[in-house]
Amino acid sequence: QVQLVESGGGLVQAGGSLRLSCAASGYTFTSYLMGWFRQAPGKEREFVASISWSGDSTYYAASVKGRFTISRDNAKNTVYLQMNSLKPEDTAVYSCAARRGGGYYVREVSYEYWGKGTQVTVSA
Repeated sequence: QVQLVESGGGLVQAGGSLRLSCAASGYTFTSYLMGWFRQAPGKEREFVASISWSGDSTYYAASVKGRFTISRDNAKNTVYLQMNSLKPEDTAVYSCAARRGGGYYVREVSYEYWGKGTQVTVSA
């Protein structure tokens, strides 16, 4: 049974940092591209970042590039999202997702497995 479980969300002041984790189980982690998405209240889910199975290739949404860093530890079956210089507009539920294979995919329909998400709230 495939499971993706996010953790690390919380309340932080603008300018602060958080590190999200996503622990994967039930599939061959190293065969999958991993992504982070977020959904703010009243808005559609949007792509944040993705990382190749090897960790060599990463891709970011323009809104987070330079502030967020995606990484993975294949020995721990875990993907991370380090978020720095947080802004109130980063407030959202953050979810990780997995897609078999490689490439760059920013549409949520391209991903096969999803976690339930973790809330990130940035106060002004």
